[in-house]
Formats: sequence, C-alpha cells, structure tokens
Amino acid sequence: MMDELLNRQQRLQQLMKQRGVDAFVITHNVGLYYFAGSMQTGYLLIPSEGEATFFVRKSVSRARSEYAGRVEPLESLTELQSRLEQERPDLYRGKELVFATEFDVLPVSYYQRLQKALPGVRWVDGTMLTRETRMIKTPYEIRKIKESAMVLHTALERSLSYIHVGMSELEMISRIEHDMRQLGHIGLMRMRAYNQQNSSGIIVSGASAAFPTSFDGPAGGEGLSAAFPFGASRRTFEKNVPILIDVGCCIDGYHIDQSRTIVFGELPDDLQYAYDAAERIAKQTETNMRAGTVCERLYLDAVTMAEAEGLVDHFMGFKADRAKFLGHGIGLELDEFPVLAEKFTYPLQPGMVIAVEPKFTFPGRGVVGTEDTYLITETGCERISMTPPGLIRM
Repeated sequence: MMDELLNRQQRLQQLMKQRGVDAFVITHNVGLYYFAGSMQTGYLLIPSEGEATFFVRKSVSRARSEYAGRVEPLESLTELQSRLEQERPDLYRGKELVFATEFDVLPVSYYQRLQKALPGVRWVDGTMLTRETRMIKTPYEIRKIKESAMVLHTALERSLSYIHVGMSELEMISRIEHDMRQLGHIGLMRMRAYNQQNSSGIIVSGASAAFPTSFDGPAGGEGLSAAFPFGASRRTFEKNVPILIDVGCCIDGYHIDQSRTIVFGELPDDLQYAYDAAERIAKQTETNMRAGTVCERLYLDAVTMAEAEGLVDHFMGFKADRAKFLGHGIGLELDEFPVLAEKFTYPLQPGMVIAVEPKFTFPGRGVVGTEDTYLITETGCERISMTPPGLIRM
C-alpha cells in the first residue's frame, strides 16, 4: 500500500512543481486518507520534492500503524513552524515560501490558525491540484469501486424479494442499508460540496421523489423532517407509480453510485416515454464516452436530446430546480471531478470513473431515469455497475 500512496504523492508533487508550490498541507479527512491511508487528526505536509511528513495530534500510535511513512507527534499547531525549520530545513532557503491547501473544504477559522502558525508563508488555493490528482483512478482504486458495485448489486437483488405495495420508502432503505452494512458498506456516502450530505442514497416514490429540495440532483425526496430534508420518507409504494432507487455503497472509502426505476404494474404512458428517453440518452452517452471527448460536450448533447424529445423542462429536475449536469466523477467522494456539465472542458482520460444519471422529474408524480458508473478506458468505457440496466417491473 505504501507504493500506492507514494505514487499518489508523487503525482501531486509534479503538479506542485508546475505551479510553483513549495509544499502542500493536507488537513481534510478524505485528503489524509488518499495521500496517507489514515484519517487521524493532523497535518500531512507534502513538499514539492522529498518525503512527506504526517504531523499528528491524535492518535499518533494509530497513524503509525496505518501510514508507513514519516509520522511525527504534534502537541499544538503553534509548534509547526519551529518543527518545520528543524526537520525540513530544505524548505527554508531565505525566500518566501508558497504553501497550498484545499480552500474549498478548509474552515476560515482553521485557515487563520494556519496563517498565524506559519507567518512567513504565502498561502494559495490547492483545491484543483488535489482534485485533478484524484480524478485519475489507480488500479487499486478501481478494484475497490468494483467491490462496492458488487455489494450494492447483491443488496438490491435481495431487496426485490421483499419490496411490496404498501411498503414505506423508509423501510426499504433501511432493509437495503442493513444488507449492505453486513457486506462491508461503511454506512455513509461522503460528499465534498458544502452542506451536501448523504447516508446511503435515496429511495423515493411518486410525488415524494419530485419534492423540491436543496440537494444538487434531479431527485431529493421529502426526508423525515426539515432537519434532514432529503431522502426516504414514510410515504408508501403504490401501483403504477414510479419508485426511484438511487443508492450507493462505500467499501474501504470508495463509492459506487447507481439508480434504477421500479414500478408495480405499469408506468403511465408519458412517464414511460420519459423513462425510455432517459435510456436513449444513457446509451448515446455511453457510446460517446471515450478518451479525448470533452466533458461539456456530453452534457450539451444530452440536453439537445432532451429538447428533441420535448422533455427539456423535466431533464435533471424541473425548470428552476433543474440540476445542471449529466454525470459526475466518483471515488472517495460522490461528487468528484470530472463533471459532465457546461464549462467543464476536461477531456476524458483513461482511469476516470464517472456516474452518468439521465433522469426526468415530474412534480406531483415522480422521477424516472437511470444511473450507472463507468470507467474510461483506452478504447472507450466499461460499465462498472453490476445491476443489469432497464426498468424493473414487479
């Protein structure tokens, strides 16, 4: 595993050198896990050249058991500058130091403490450096995502034996979560975006699925209260009403994201038409997802197809509440780079893992669509999701 971590650190170091950054300070749990394999409280300092140092407040002993690199105890942040001057004299060469950290996830008060602790440092935003490093998955990461896909598929297959008319959304998500937890799901789905939270996804039906919510997606759900206005409610499943199972799984920190539409009986004709349109968009996107294709192009093509189907107002939400993307990168977080959206001009590269989720939202009636996770390869893309595509009729 140490070779894996060193490879990740070295890729970040290459980007740091290109952008004139002397050192990167990782504070966020996901970044610590990605670059050190540990989430113990502390600061991972990665210089542009040489060995990283993990300064740990708690727990030092556990950090040493998880990270085979250099681990040093740090009683207080006020000690950091003297420790660096003593242990990393190569950084101090009589010039202004440029340090980076992830501004998008660092609280302002934490940032101010870092500024105070290291007064001779000029800080720059390194968010894009780490997100671009993590955008390309290693073989190890791909294996973990595939493990998550298998656990999710197994749990969903089991669920089809007990789902029934009259069952509540809450009971259904609880049953699937129980199965996934027993198979190794860590019990949460990490998201990077501010104030966006998730547990194991959503199971929503009918009007509940299309209920307006702050969640940045085409469906959110009523939830149980305004304290968590998202996901499953106590609404029960009915005949001829769409049920959206948009559930993920996380094994050893790595996520899969997948959606299927279920119906007891038949969908109304217009919702069936919209579901079929979602399948057509998904298949066309799959055909076009290959190395070199610009992310923005895939989104704009999907919007064009939705317009041609007469469904653009319902695409990825309804009118003002539409989500402005078709898909998103996935890995240690649900919302990684790249994003299939306007102004994302990254060309697809082998190793990217992307969830594609064309859906249509009908207020008061439901959400229909599909979602699968794909790996970009040298020759096209590989569907990682294990559950067969298609509308599930019960």
